[in-house]
Amino acid sequence: MTATIEQNKAIVRRFNKEIIEEGNQESFREIVDPAFINHTAAKGMDKGPAGLIHTFENILRPAFSDLKVTIHEQVGEGDKVTTRKTISGIHTGSFMGVPATHQPVMIQVMDMVTIKDGKYYEHWGVNTMMALAAELKALHTGGK
Repeated sequence: MTATIEQNKAIVRRFNKEIIEEGNQESFREIVDPAFINHTAAKGMDKGPAGLIHTFENILRPAFSDLKVTIHEQVGEGDKVTTRKTISGIHTGSFMGVPATHQPVMIQVMDMVTIKDGKYYEHWGVNTMMALAAELKALHTGGK
């Protein structure tokens, strides 16, 4: 049975809620295909599932408390779902070398995911994570 666009959108919403917000490892294993590939992984990063979970568990989660994903829009066509979202939280741990500032943070994201057999199979995305790191560094160093 071919999944509907609405079913695919629901999988993406579940990924954002259960994996990014809640850090649910069981959901990660259920939702992410073992052959997953992140076509826009940062240079030098693993492009598979290990790199994806690393970003959430070793970069975002230790740096930001109260992680929340707000989905602003989703567009689906065929097996693809594109999402415009904001990941927000409080900067309570080190992020890309910048110690905690205890400031609210937001990362703007636009991504496109291929859903295959109900799982994340491919990902392309752009986000403002590097701009946020620069902003926090400037805040931490007083603009120096």
